[in-house]
Amino acid sequence: MIRRLAVLLTAAALALPATPAHAEPVQREPASVTIATTGNGHGKGLSQYGARNRANAGQDYRQIVEHYYPGTAWGSAGGSIRVLLTAAPKKSLVVLARSGLKARHVGTGRTWKLPVKRDGKVVKRWRIKPSAGRSELSYRTGSWHVWKTRPGSVEFVSSRPMTLLGASTYRGALRLTSSGVVNTVALEAYLRGVVPREVPAEWPGEAVKAQAVAARTYAVFERGNVSPSREYDLCDTAACQVYAGAGAEHPGSNAAVAATAGQVLTYEGEPIFAQFSASNGGYSTAGDFPYLVAEWDEFDRGMPDDPRTRTFTGEEITRHWTGLGDLVSVEVTERDDDGVHQGHVTEVTVTGTLRTQVTTGSAFARFLGLRSTMFTVS
Repeated sequence: MIRRLAVLLTAAALALPATPAHAEPVQREPASVTIATTGNGHGKGLSQYGARNRANAGQDYRQIVEHYYPGTAWGSAGGSIRVLLTAAPKKSLVVLARSGLKARHVGTGRTWKLPVKRDGKVVKRWRIKPSAGRSELSYRTGSWHVWKTRPGSVEFVSSRPMTLLGASTYRGALRLTSSGVVNTVALEAYLRGVVPREVPAEWPGEAVKAQAVAARTYAVFERGNVSPSREYDLCDTAACQVYAGAGAEHPGSNAAVAATAGQVLTYEGEPIFAQFSASNGGYSTAGDFPYLVAEWDEFDRGMPDDPRTRTFTGEEITRHWTGLGDLVSVEVTERDDDGVHQGHVTEVTVTGTLRTQVTTGSAFARFLGLRSTMFTVS
């Protein structure tokens, strides 16, 4: 289904006589395009604002997630998750010293209790640094001192949260890998660091529970589909789902995690790809699985500040493709269905003075930093 909505720019320039074949291309005056978005995110699966509104209307978390992932069943999952901590330094692993901190050899499982004092001085920090296939374990008082060197990998472990310099505080184990610092943590503890970063912990409890189920299911799906050679299951950013460790925990979201402990959604016996976004703008987007459907969502009418309007110069648009020349027009040439604003944009045609570029709605939105693919151009 194709619908065309063209925005032609710099009308005076377009009225110029045709340029002879041997002449330089016409250079147009700086142009601008105004784009208004509704919603926030890809619009697949659970809508966080929709879940909030459904909870306020009296729906419980099971009704909420069953609506956003139709045709799924309930299952259970546990175990641990390996999370790549993207903000942590990659050349060494440094934590604040405190009682109860241990180091553990990854291969043998041997552990060492890390002292809080050395030579009568208080230990302030502990560090693991790789060195020629070995792990150098050092402590800092006034300066750094090597304590042990062992072949292979060594990680920090503790029954209480550890403070990782350059990042946050984390439960479980912290290991330095070739990809960076990886936090291996129990699934439920991981969720306590995810849910309050994905939705406000003060939101209605049923909405926060729905988010806990979606986040748990998403994590378990990713864990089960990761390459065996990769050293982590998920990252800690919105490219996966946001995780900020023990420092992010909140009583409200902790309660939602506990109330739904172990619960995941399945399809044909396997955990589903439980995608979610802030707001679908009133009409969800179909995903790559039968349970990610495109349909009206009467409980989601976009973000509180929708429609969000931004104006872009021609150069801000054309710089994403080489050889376009100056901007002539931006055309929405395809949408996915008859939703709000005729649906999410699936195809955009950008015309310049030198050539035309056809791109997907998601790529166009990503290049310009738009909040969603549900947008209009004027």
